[in-house]
Formats: sequence, C-alpha cells, structure tokens
Amino acid sequence: MIPVFSGRHVEAAVSPMRALDAVREAFIAYARGEWTMPPKVYVPAYPAGDFRAMPALGAGHALLKWVTSFPGNPSQGLPTVTGLVLLSDASNGVLVAAFDAAAVTALRTGAAAVLAAEALGCDGDTAVVGAGVNGRSVARTLVARGRRTLLFDVDAARAQAVADDLGAEAVSREEALAADVVVTVTPAREPVFGAGSLHPGQHVSLMGADGPGKAEIAVEEMARVHVFCDDWEQASHNGDLAHAVEAGALSRADVTQLGDVLAGTANGRRAEDEITVFDSTGLAIQDLAIALAAVERADDLDVPRVEV
Repeated sequence: MIPVFSGRHVEAAVSPMRALDAVREAFIAYARGEWTMPPKVYVPAYPAGDFRAMPALGAGHALLKWVTSFPGNPSQGLPTVTGLVLLSDASNGVLVAAFDAAAVTALRTGAAAVLAAEALGCDGDTAVVGAGVNGRSVARTLVARGRRTLLFDVDAARAQAVADDLGAEAVSREEALAADVVVTVTPAREPVFGAGSLHPGQHVSLMGADGPGKAEIAVEEMARVHVFCDDWEQASHNGDLAHAVEAGALSRADVTQLGDVLAGTANGRRAEDEITVFDSTGLAIQDLAIALAAVERADDLDVPRVEV
C-alpha cells in the first residue's frame, strides 16, 4: 500500500520553510555530483501547451514527474499545471509514493525563487509578478521568511485576494518592477523586462519562461547583467537563457549555477550595485527534495493509501 498525496496533503506535509531547506540541500547535492538528473523531455502539443517527463536520482530514491503546462487552461476553468510525481526506492525499484505534481511544483518553485533571491539579492522589498498557483507559492514563501512582499497580477482582483490571504500587499505593475528584488512567475511571450529596465543593485528571479516561446526578459538586458541559472544544460536550451545563448550574447563561461553558489564553490553577488538575474526552468532534483520531505510526514497525516 503506497501513500497518494493530493495537493492538500502535499501542502500540509511540507511547509514553506521545510521546502526551502529541502531544495537548498538538493541544489548542493546536485552541485557536488551526489544527485543526478537526466535531461527533461518535452512532448510538445503546441500551440496549446506541452507535456514534460522529468527524472532524478538521489538519497536512495528515484523520481519521475509527468507534468503539463497549458497556459490557456484557466480561461476554460482548468489548471495550467497537472500531473503526477512518482517516487521509488532506488535499491529495488519498488514504488514508495505518488504525489499531485502541481502542488509539488508550486512548493519547489517558491523555494527556488526565494533561495535565489536570498543568495543573490539584497534585504529590500520583494515583489512577485504573477499571482497564479506558483506565484502564490512564491509570495507565501517570502511572507514565511518575514519579508515585506508586494504582489502584482494583470488580474487586479486576483492579486488583491491572494495578498489579503497571505499578508502581502497588492501594488501596481510599476511599483512591483521597481522593487529591490523581483520574482516573475508569468506565462509571458513578450519580455517583462525590456532593454535597460533593471536598476543598479536589483535582483530578478525569472521563474516563468520554462519552455519554448516564453520570455520574461529581453536578450539585451540579459547580456548586461550577472546571470545565474538552476542548471546550465537545461536552462540554455529552454529558459530565458536559451534566447541569449542562441543570439550569441552569452556562453557557458558567462553563467553561474545557483547550486555552485549555495555549495560555496562559486561567487554570488560581487558588489552592492551589481544587477543579478536568476533564470529558472525547474529541476527534477527540486521535485525529489519535496517528495522526500513529504514522505517523512506520511504517517502523521491522513494520507490515503492504495495497492499497486
């Protein structure tokens, strides 16, 4: 009998603070070569969206995440992200647990965005652009860290509702983009940040452009700042970084992986007035970290179990 974690169970099992610790440990383990992650596989169903298969191996377990991204779904009353995460014992292949992929994705997205902001940014106000499921998770994590959190969404009513629920502040687009630290969680295909738009000392975590055609920052802007990513191989093929690499504006030598900064083998921000950008495409090792943290609480929660 294996536990099956619904979205509600995942959220109950893993707090934002536990997610931060778990994802930090995963980045460091991956940077040290202790965890491995074969390439993410995209199964395109464009223009509607795509399917993604994401495997990882670490801490005696293997994980496979089968997840979707269909940005137009909310207009039909459907979630953008759906799917399943499967966790297995790496010593014998036995299935250990199953999880709602959207909830796992939201938790690890919030954790990664805040880890990058804290490792590469400053202590000023933090703004989240996008109040969907993942943007809400980022804001929830920031509030849990005690940071003043500003929130903007093109749907002002949604931004206000999420802000009221979490203890954040709904603000205008201009106020959000001017914050010292900005996290974008949008399905944008036109840059949120144009050429010359970032100010000295600002940090931006780009969490939305995780697939072909998406873009949250102009190539010209990416080329003039200090760039970090979650994983070079993945981000250079699918994130905002991919557009800069394709244009010849950035190469591997220009980009630092966040895990190397967290592991202490690479420098982060080099000066107070430096502009830093973190490009995230979402890693299976992050999903593995959340799944392992959730399993720790399986016996403490009313998680249903099924026979397989």
